[in-house]
Order: sequence, then structure tokens, then C-alpha cells
Amino acid sequence: MIRQQSALALAIVLALSSSAASAQDTPSAAPQANTLDTVIVTGTHVSDRTVAESQSPIDIITPEALQATGTSELATALSRALPSLNFPRPALTDGTSGVRPAQLRGLSPDQVLVLVNGKRRHTSAQVNVNGSIGRGSSAVDINAIPIASIERVEVLRDGASAQYGSDAIAGVINIVLKGSGRGGALGGSLAVDYGQYSAGDGAKTQMSGDTSLQFADGRGQLSVAGQISQQDETNRAGPYQGTAPNTGNFPSIGQTTFVVGDPEVDATAVSANGSFQFNDALSGYATAIASNRDITSFAFYRSRAHNGQAALLAQVYPDGYVPEINQYSKDRSLVAGLRGSTEGGFAWDVSYNYGYNRIDFHTRNSINYSLGLDSPSNFYDGALEYTQNIVNADFTQSLDWGLAYPATLSFGAEYREEKWNQSPGEPSAYTGTTGGAQGFAGFTPANAVHADRHNYAVYAGIEADFTDKFSAGITGRYEDYSDFGDKASGKLSARYAFTDAVAVRATVANGFRAPSLAQQSYQAVTSAFINGAFFESGTFPVGSGVAQALGATPLEAETSLSYSLGLVLQPVDRLYVTLDAYQIKIDDRILLSSNLNDAAVLSTLQQLGYTNVTSVRYFANSADTRTRGVDLVATYTLPFAASSLDLTASYGYAKTEITDAVSQPAALAAIGSTQTILGRDEIGRLEDSFPKDKAILSATWKLQHWDFNLAATRYGDFTVRNAASASRDQTYDAKWIVDASASFKPSENWTLSLGADNLLDEYPDRTENLTNSTFGMLPYSNYSPFGFNGAYVYGRIRYTW
Repeated sequence: MIRQQSALALAIVLALSSSAASAQDTPSAAPQANTLDTVIVTGTHVSDRTVAESQSPIDIITPEALQATGTSELATALSRALPSLNFPRPALTDGTSGVRPAQLRGLSPDQVLVLVNGKRRHTSAQVNVNGSIGRGSSAVDINAIPIASIERVEVLRDGASAQYGSDAIAGVINIVLKGSGRGGALGGSLAVDYGQYSAGDGAKTQMSGDTSLQFADGRGQLSVAGQISQQDETNRAGPYQGTAPNTGNFPSIGQTTFVVGDPEVDATAVSANGSFQFNDALSGYATAIASNRDITSFAFYRSRAHNGQAALLAQVYPDGYVPEINQYSKDRSLVAGLRGSTEGGFAWDVSYNYGYNRIDFHTRNSINYSLGLDSPSNFYDGALEYTQNIVNADFTQSLDWGLAYPATLSFGAEYREEKWNQSPGEPSAYTGTTGGAQGFAGFTPANAVHADRHNYAVYAGIEADFTDKFSAGITGRYEDYSDFGDKASGKLSARYAFTDAVAVRATVANGFRAPSLAQQSYQAVTSAFINGAFFESGTFPVGSGVAQALGATPLEAETSLSYSLGLVLQPVDRLYVTLDAYQIKIDDRILLSSNLNDAAVLSTLQQLGYTNVTSVRYFANSADTRTRGVDLVATYTLPFAASSLDLTASYGYAKTEITDAVSQPAALAAIGSTQTILGRDEIGRLEDSFPKDKAILSATWKLQHWDFNLAATRYGDFTVRNAASASRDQTYDAKWIVDASASFKPSENWTLSLGADNLLDEYPDRTENLTNSTFGMLPYSNYSPFGFNGAYVYGRIRYTW
């Protein structure tokens, strides 16, 4: 169906082109627009602050830069443009395969705040509970936003809880949508993309488009965008190399039965962003985004002798089977507001912000052994839901203190309400004594959750240019949560320009992150491989009898203290260099514990009635950490008579260390367990499982009808620690990944593009220990920062008007 729609879209483009005006003479190429002069809206309330003048480090990612990456995933595009962003591609992680977590500055995915047009974006309902980066977090699904809708992305690499509230510890990603017309005339674009991996799988077809217009004599503006895509799964599983064939989860020796790679995805996303100027002092605005995604990933292979069910499986799955985990994500958001100003320099903005995400889960190609031959093969597993409602009011006042420029006073208030629900699936998915539907038994009525909370916040700040050389700002914020109490945060920032070519900037900030409703409430039993063995692992909320028997206590907010010091250089015309060093200390980090499964724990589980659960974990304020790092960015533009060359070199280094950790709660020790809630695998996940450094070298050459892009990214080495033994740890070598693309404009309206991501078909090192790789069937690490799919080749046809 998707392919038929793509063909139809191409026919529409061809029809449009036949009525388009003939191509005009192509003008000589001009240098790419300088983002240093872009007026920013993130991290400041000053109305005309530019990137070059910012007191905090900030990156501007243009739509041209996003398109040059060749991907339709916003998070992937950002990771290829920003050395401080890590976005791996884990496999066999159930729901996490559909909502992959991203890291900024090596911190957790839920420690970065995402905004759309300066308004808080809601998080996903998904909880990452399996073996991936960001285990235990609920991240914002920014891939639900169509790339065609984006005007630019502003990435603030600095703590900003005082300005925006909870979560803004590592920084802020502000996605600014298109919303203005082009001279009052209809304008837009329509594109068709197709690509696949060099291995012959993972084919992806996508249509995308946008249009912008003005109406009511230019007083109204509207931009609409959308995309529809279909992506096939990839598989990089290896053959079984063990010695126990046809038992448990193991096939015959040399047989490849697992599916390890990207999931199959069908997705649609649309957005509308507009405003209307009622008069010189009053305007209204609204933003709506909707997306649906149907995602199918894969569980572990079960042999025909799995779990002692040889007689049953001989009749149902005589060759064994691979359960499929399907999740259908429905995402909706709406922001509407009014803003105004007076001649006296007073401005106000009042808005309502709604966000909603629901994920329905199904297990397919499976069986519930307890039901025997009466078992269905497809099961409904239940759903997760998250809802956010926010009302906020922001005010600014320009103050003439006789300084170089007027100072800006900002203040405001916010009310936020959150709800998180966990709904049970059908009885056939979870009934019986053999673990329910294989792959994922879903949620039982006992798992049902309806959690909610609200919080109030007030803030105030002032920012001023005291002289032509010196600017500074201070902001404070107070929040009161209904479930865990109140928190205060603050931030100081300053910038001093010695000359037009040399400036320094510095910030100090404290912040916090509230425990999410999902972290406080999630409960489920899932299948997992741990140290090469198969387990039914239960995740229990801190208020449950199981978690409390093993030492769980109510979750508290994470708190942070960060410092940054930066140097801004423009030694020659068109060369711009920034160097920023930082430290972020976080206390009481909320982490999902290691899998607790020794004899004492299993005995306790038996006593509490959980006979099928063979390991357990829960959330806890487990550790204090310190992250130190450096970000370097250098850009240079070379203009020529008929072309231009834009060069960028960027480097990011971040090292996280645990400075204090909870070793073993008293309740866990009291039952005779020797395990700690933060095992060596979880310590490694925090400290070593992502590259500490990443470098990006890129060049864009514009030559009349042609654009050429070349980027080389070096991902540093990373180490995966084994839960059981240091002898099974492995360090994976650093790798260079080369991306290249070329675009040709045969006319003013048409652009033809061809590109390759990972042009040299680079793969991460193979996992050496047979047990770590599940006897060769999982040959690559889930922590690889660039995945393990190999080269991806794509083409694009784009029509603009």
C-alpha cells in the first residue's frame, strides 16, 4: 500500500512539474546562511539575542543540514550533526526498538528537555526497561515530528531547569517549526525517498511535503507538513555456535533463527503551525502535531523443545518460532495561545499545551503453553498512556537603566497536570502458570495503574547588556509537586567580549528532574537474556510488596549542579570557533536496578506468589554521578565566484563517573541476598557503554546546479561490562563512519539527490565472548552508537514551488 502511495505521489509531482514555469537561469552559488546571526529563542528572553551573543553554548541545525543527513528520523539527523548527541539503534529490546532513547552529553534521555516552538513537549508512555542506553527512562519521541515541518532546531548545551523546569539538566532541544509564508504566495515542497541497506534489507519508502501561506492581507500565517513512510526490518543475527542444539531457545548448530536489527515500521505524521495578527498589539497562535506508528520488532527464538513443551510445539511450531512484539503508537499534541505587547516594552504570552501518547501492544506468532492447542497465536497485551496538560503565562518587561541596551525582566507561572495509565491485555495473554504469551505476556489486571499528579511553578529572571562588551543574566524558579514535594533552581550566566574576535562566557546552574509517573508505577514481566541465559524478569513499582521486601523506598527528585566556561573566537572573517568545558554533578539519580536473581531473592519471590519470575528489578535513587566534558565547534566558509565551500569541524568529549552509590539496601541484606541493586553491568552502562568522544568533519560544496556533502564521524571506543564477570567485559574499538550525498537541480523547482550513509559499510567489532553473544546469535552490541546495519544507499526526488 505504501509503495502504491509513493508511486501516486511521484505522479502528482510529475503533474505539478508539467505546469511549472520553465527553469530560470541559475544564479551563481552563494555561501550558506550564517547561523551565527540567527536570533535565538532558547535559553533567553531577550528578543534580539543571536547565536554569537549567547551566554550559553547553543547550536543551530538548519533544515538543509537535516536533509543532508539522508534520514527521515529527526533524532538520527541530530546525532549526525551534533557530537554531543548519541542515538544508538538497539535490537531485541521490545518497546524500546520503537521509541529509541537519545543521550545529550552522555546523560540519560530523560535528563534533556524537548520543546516545540518553545513549549514543553510531552514524553512517550514507553518505559525503557531492557538492555539499552537509557534503561529505566521515558524519553520524548521526537521522531513523531515530521522533518519537513522544521524551520530549525536550537540545541542549548547547558542546564536550564531555572528557565524551563524539570528535566533540563543536560540541556534543551527546541524544535522550531515553519510558520511563515513566502511573500504571501503559496509555497512548499513535495519529496519522495527510497533507500535500502547494502545487505539487501531494510528498504524504506517515504513521501513528505510541506506548504506555507499567508492570508488576510498577510495578517495570518499557516504552515502544514506531513510524511508517510514504510520501513522493512533488518536482520544481522548470526548462526548458533553452541553445543546444546534443539533445547530451550537454541536451534540446530549453524542455524540462524534470531531476528536482530531494526524493526518494521509503518508511520504517518502531520503538523500544522500558524498565527494570526488581530492588531498591532495582539496575536494568536496554534500548533498541532499528530502521528501514528505501527512497529513490529522481534523477541528471542524459541526452539521446538522450549520450556519442556516438545509435544505441544511439534503440532504448532515444529521448527520453533520467533514471537513478534507489535506496538501501535498514537501521538497527539496541541498548543494554542495569545500573545501581545505594549509600547512601553511590556510583552505577554498565555498558552495551553496538551500532549498525549498511547501505545497498544500485541504479541504475534506466539503461544500460551497453559492453553495448549486452544491457545491463540496472536494476543492483545494492553496499553500504556501518558497525558500532559499545561497552562502557562510568560511576561517580559524592557527596562531602561541607562545601560548599553535596555535590560529584560522576565517572569511567569505554570500549572502542569500529568496522567500515566497502564491497562491490562486480554486474559489469554497472561493466564496460566507457564508465563503467558511467549515473548511478552502483557499486563495483567493486577498491573493496572491510573497515576496522576500536578505541579505549580513560578519563575523570574533578568538579563542585561551592561556595556557593549559585558552581558549577564540571573533566573530563579520554584516548583511544587503534589507527589514528592517542592524544588527550587537557579542560574547565573555571563558573557564578556574582549574584542569583536574574542569573548568568554560562563554559567552556573542548579536543577532537578522529578521522578516520572512511569518510574513510580510501571509493573510488568518480560522475557530477557541475562548473561546468556533466558529469564522471566519482573519490574515492580517501589510501592509494591515485592520491591519493598527487597529494599525499595519512595523515589525522590534528582538534583544537579552544573558549571560551564566557554571561549568564543572569530579570528578571521567567516571563521567561527567555540570551545566550552563543563561539569555536571547529579545526586540521587533514578535508575532501574540490576536484575536481582540469587537464591534468597527467588525464595522471597516464591513466598510472595511469583513462581514464574526468575529475576526482579525496581527503580531507586541509586547513585550520584559527575560528568565532565568539552565541546568544540569550528565553522568556516570559503566563497568563490560560482560556488561556495562550507567546512565544519566539531568534537565532543564527556566522561561520567559514579561518585557515590547505594550498595545494598538493608532489606535485601536481611533476606540473605549477596547482590547489590547497582551491579557492575549497570555501573558500566552509566560510565562506559557510550563513546566518551565523538568527532565530526563535514564539507558542503555548492556549485551552480550541484550540491555535494561529505561527512566523516569518528565514534570513540566504548566498553560493555558483564554483570557476572570482568573476564567477559569487552571494549569495542573506535570507528570512522563516512556519509556522502550529491544533489542536482535540473531546473529551479526540481532537485535530484543520491546518497550513502556509512558509505564504507563499516560495522562495529563483533562480540567476542560466545556467552555474551548468546552463542553467536547476537553478534553485535546494542550499544553501538551507529548501529550494525552497514551501508545505506538512498535516492530522493524533490519538487519545490
